[in-house]
Amino acid sequence: MTRTENCIRNVKYAIVGQAAGIAISFFSRMVFVHILGREYLGLDGLFSNIISVLSIVELGVGTAIIFSMYKPLADGDEYRLKALMDVYKKAYISIGITVAAVGSALTPFLRHLIRDMPDIPYISLLYLLFVANSALSYFFSYKRSLIIADQRRYIITAYRYGFYFFVSFAQILILIVTKAYIIYILLQIAGTLAENMLISRKADKLYPFLLKKESFRLDKEDRNRITKNIKAMIFHKLGDKVVTGTDNILISRFVGIAEVGLYSNYLLITNALNMVYGLIFQSLIASIGNLGAEEDARKNRFIFDCINFICFWIHGFSSICLVVLLNPFIKLWLSKEYVFSHGIVLVIVFNFYINGMRKSAQAFKEAYGLFWYDRYKPLAEALINLAASVVLAIKLGIAGILLGTAVSTVTTCFWIEPYVLYKYGLKAPVSSYYKRYALNTLAMAVIGTVVMLICRAIKGETFAVFFAKAVICAVLPNVFFVLIYCRTEEFRYILNIFKEAAIDRKMIMRGRL
Repeated sequence: MTRTENCIRNVKYAIVGQAAGIAISFFSRMVFVHILGREYLGLDGLFSNIISVLSIVELGVGTAIIFSMYKPLADGDEYRLKALMDVYKKAYISIGITVAAVGSALTPFLRHLIRDMPDIPYISLLYLLFVANSALSYFFSYKRSLIIADQRRYIITAYRYGFYFFVSFAQILILIVTKAYIIYILLQIAGTLAENMLISRKADKLYPFLLKKESFRLDKEDRNRITKNIKAMIFHKLGDKVVTGTDNILISRFVGIAEVGLYSNYLLITNALNMVYGLIFQSLIASIGNLGAEEDARKNRFIFDCINFICFWIHGFSSICLVVLLNPFIKLWLSKEYVFSHGIVLVIVFNFYINGMRKSAQAFKEAYGLFWYDRYKPLAEALINLAASVVLAIKLGIAGILLGTAVSTVTTCFWIEPYVLYKYGLKAPVSSYYKRYALNTLAMAVIGTVVMLICRAIKGETFAVFFAKAVICAVLPNVFFVLIYCRTEEFRYILNIFKEAAIDRKMIMRGRL
């Protein structure tokens, strides 16, 4: 298939799978909250955050090796691919063992991370099960990277959500029947193992050369390139995990475990959106890597502008919806007891927007292998985040911790990532990017204010009122965006792609009939 066809298929599977995943996640969370309560919810969020930080030991090995696969995949070089996979296998087995060892060693320190220890039995055992699930996820999983690099992420998506639905329904049933949190976690572990093993078998069928017993060795150039990229990715992984993986830990330490549970409900929603959008942009990375190897710089810059425009549209639209609908939704979904103030919601949405707007630049940087040039940026981001979050937490509580994350992003990632991409990848002045960012954000803020004022005029907290506000949020921002951007080259190019895809779809359906 062509790059465009691969992109469309990958994105389609990602959107459909995650949309269904969001639905089951909300139902599962509702059952979890009503059966186990806020303390178990907070504990689940805290353990998930600790495991997220532990994944730093992966050190970016996967990202570095996937980048090295693009060229041999394009050339059909099975020798180099087998050599890369052999290195990958050894690295991931070592990582899994390290996660298990380090995670287990942290068990005695759990009481220092929880301000008010809840009355939950076997907390240490529950935590060790989380560690086991994380460690086991690295075994057998390395082969999925070859499928992803070959522009077939849709296969991984199908397996992922197939198992997610099955495991989630089983967990819901177990909670309803037994109320046993420990069985709930054991089901997750079983699902992780089964998914990785089946994906491994699928990779063996798609790429039979993986079954060859002989070992292949990478040449010196490949080894040096991978080593250099891994060194750079160490910093990136470190900074990312400190920034994204410590909020719940800090909330638990400075505010309380119950508030971690409240925040996790908001995270469930924003992370669900981030997962959908992240999968969209991850689905493009392999095709962008192929594009960079075959097309000229001017074509690459235009395609980046188009992808960045899509990035703004979906995150700008989503931010408007979140500001207006987050609290009303949580009130209807759970209850008023689980709602934050509007000020905290604004900070949550601001973090969602500024981090979401990084996805296009991050996708191109990863596809181009530009890991080295901003390798120290994540360290500065992590230090600023921790310092700002701790200082602001003392004065502002949860809002201060979240503002600390925003401060670290604005002072580092916001300007460094596009600068590196434009200078070393697109080879063009970065000023055009910042100008578009400012104008697009201004347009989104104005439109969002108009939509919010209209929705505030609709009083009440019933499902009918929420539905009316949701319709307004779904229609008005997109209408305004079309009116503002319909004459831009990016809009016309993207619209044309969708028209061509629709025509091809009709022709395929007619052929089947």
